[in-house]
Amino acid sequence: MIPGISAFVTNMIKKEMEKIDIPPVREFIQMVKDSSCEIYGDKASVDIFHLTKKDFCKKVAAIISVSQFYE
Repeated sequence: MIPGISAFVTNMIKKEMEKIDIPPVREFIQMVKDSSCEIYGDKASVDIFHLTKKDFCKKVAAIISVSQFYE
C-alpha cells in the first residue's frame, strides 16, 4: 500500500461527486429514508467481504439477496 493513497482517493472521489452534484453519503442515505424508501445491503457483497449487519449504519433495513429484493 502506498502511504496516503486512501486519503488521496477519498478526496478525489469527494471532488468528483461534488462536480456532478451527488450529495455526501450520509446526506444521501438520509434523503432516501426521508422519501420513505428502505435501504438494503447486498448479501453477496456482504459475504465476500465478511461483513454483518452490524457493519452498516442503522438505516440499513436488512441484508438480502437479489432474489429477495425482486420478491
